[in-house]
Amino acid sequence: MPTLFRFLVFVGLIFALAYGAMIALVTLVQPELREIVVTIPADKLGK
Repeated sequence: MPTLFRFLVFVGLIFALAYGAMIALVTLVQPELREIVVTIPADKLGK
């Protein structure tokens, strides 16, 4: 039973680190806004 508990604690720590990294990315990283230009061929416009 101690090995199962140790395994569950290890999996929980990995999950907590991944969750913390996602929260840090959401709060600390700001996306760069830029204009996007997409050219559409003329033959696609008539359909």
